[in-house]
Amino acid sequence: MRIICRELTPELWPDLERLFGPRGAVGGCWCMFWRQRKGEKWDAVKGDENRRRFEGLVCGGRAHGALAYIDSEPVGWVSFDRRPDFDKLDRAPSFKCADAGEVWSVPCFFIKAGFRGKGVASALLGFAIERLKKRGAAIIEGYPVKPARDGAPSPAAFAWTGTRRLFAAHGFKVVGNRDGGKQRVRLTIG
Repeated sequence: MRIICRELTPELWPDLERLFGPRGAVGGCWCMFWRQRKGEKWDAVKGDENRRRFEGLVCGGRAHGALAYIDSEPVGWVSFDRRPDFDKLDRAPSFKCADAGEVWSVPCFFIKAGFRGKGVASALLGFAIERLKKRGAAIIEGYPVKPARDGAPSPAAFAWTGTRRLFAAHGFKVVGNRDGGKQRVRLTIG
């Protein structure tokens, strides 16, 4: 199985729509969870409003990420951007950091059912790292789901931010809140 990754462009928006489906990946998110504005209620923006906003960001060159393909079918997504572009990160006390302006974030993955556990997320993360290096990123962060105490894999519905194992395989180290519900990992370039 050959996985091809391509950076999202406005021309690839139809492929993202096809991957996310009518529900916008998960419950109308359209990869807008981390971009939610302060004071907004999720129920007021999920679905069509999030789709409209995200399409506007993508078509305006203000939202970035990559799609993974197998045999020309879009099967996965990863979001990446400068950390300040994800407003909600700094509103989570456990994610706060003094150098947020210097950080690029990889906060979200979506892998199509039937393709999970096949290396799609790893291919997307590797691609994101390479793209961010080309943009001059010195620090890349991820926010993986906290591993289960018994070592059991995280259910797919809760692993949309990635797993520590995924990030560790690409050289990321835990930098904050090691035992808390929210995790923060970093890769320092150079």
